[in-house]
Amino acid sequence: MRNRSRFTLWSIGALLGMGLTLTADSGWAAATAPAPAGRVTFSEDVFPILQNRCLECHKTGAPGVAFSGLNLENYEGLMRGTRFGPVVIPGNAMVSNLNVLVEGRAGIRMPHNRKRLTTCEIEILRNWVNQGAKND
Repeated sequence: MRNRSRFTLWSIGALLGMGLTLTADSGWAAATAPAPAGRVTFSEDVFPILQNRCLECHKTGAPGVAFSGLNLENYEGLMRGTRFGPVVIPGNAMVSNLNVLVEGRAGIRMPHNRKRLTTCEIEILRNWVNQGAKND
């Protein structure tokens, strides 16, 4: 029985490795690649994330603004950046400090001492920056 379990696990792993996945109707189908990123807008996609996850610290009179100068109450504040420089480099999420910080690729992570952004929220911010970080 133990060998049978190992074989079953190995078989499932091999099928998944070949790009196959088990569908809801218990049939096997080829796995599909994630859909390409759709158009991301500041007003509908990005600003709600900033409101819910960042404004507690990065609004007028809050500690994030006092420390860094980054005010996320609107698009202009985000694009103005910090007293240390810009946080968004339109078209390049790899070097934009906004993305570096929320993805945890720096010595500190934002939001600081709070729950991390979800994978979906991080992806929205990354796509928005890569799409040019427009005020739309």
